[in-house]
Amino acid sequence: MSNVETVRGPVDTASLGNVLMHEHVFVIGTEMQQNYPDYPSRWDEDARVADAVTKLRECKARGIDTIVDPTVIGLGRYIPRIQAVNEQADINIIAATGIYTYNEVPFQFHYNGPGLLFDVAEPMVELFVKDIRDGIAGTAVKAAFLKCAIEVQGLTPGVERVMRAVGQAHVETGKPITVHTNPHTESGLVAQRVLAEEGVDLSKVVIGHSGDSTDLDYLCRVADAGSYLGMDRFGLDLLLPFEQRVDTVVEMARRGYAEKMVLAHDAACFIDWFVADAKEQAVPNWNFNHISDDVIPALRERGVTEEQLTTMLVDNPRRYFS
Repeated sequence: MSNVETVRGPVDTASLGNVLMHEHVFVIGTEMQQNYPDYPSRWDEDARVADAVTKLRECKARGIDTIVDPTVIGLGRYIPRIQAVNEQADINIIAATGIYTYNEVPFQFHYNGPGLLFDVAEPMVELFVKDIRDGIAGTAVKAAFLKCAIEVQGLTPGVERVMRAVGQAHVETGKPITVHTNPHTESGLVAQRVLAEEGVDLSKVVIGHSGDSTDLDYLCRVADAGSYLGMDRFGLDLLLPFEQRVDTVVEMARRGYAEKMVLAHDAACFIDWFVADAKEQAVPNWNFNHISDDVIPALRERGVTEEQLTTMLVDNPRRYFS
């Protein structure tokens, strides 16, 4: 088997075990944290690290061996903090490179790039490849996959530029891709088109947040084009209730698509987009344990087989990273 890079170093893909394919340890707006540390929830470094260790240990105790963390620029990636957590929590954490934006590229790229004021090769590609080959920000931690996003705003010039840079970095390195999408606008199909134009192997792409949709025709079209469906927001019941999320996975599995689905919550140990207490009240199941405690039993009750569960949690992630 091949190796995949994790925060603690390379791991044989055969040893990844049960994998949650889209989780965040921390999502933080760094400038807000530095300038308004009490808004919307106070940041305490030691307390947050300790809390993350506890939550990841609980996740591991339920049989989850690996989490895939697509926290990139725009979401507050800071690898030394993740290393501090991983030193105390015995679970594989797989880090990403890329840029998370729904609109524009960060200002650091506005004037630097092909056809711009400073007409140079796309700097994003160079940075992504460096994260993959040399390590992230002077650490020994290497990114194992790439991340981009497309939301209801659609394929804005900034979104397209990032997506094509991600595609080019994939072609250069062979690393897989995950895309944040909004399935209600069928943006997964747009992402597949753009990435394919850059020469991307669509079988190495997760179309994230596909589980927010019950549109089986759309989901089948995405899967038939070769990509994995990210059924990865279990617990976000405000966006789609639990029963509908489960029923969609059940029906897709019944149709033979277990080999094209991966599972996760898109949860975080800490996210500063919400007041902490309000988040807990609004989405109490949005945590790393919901799939183990509630989703898997519900899938079994509705006829999803152990073989299909293993396919979604073990085999598909292993193939994705192989």
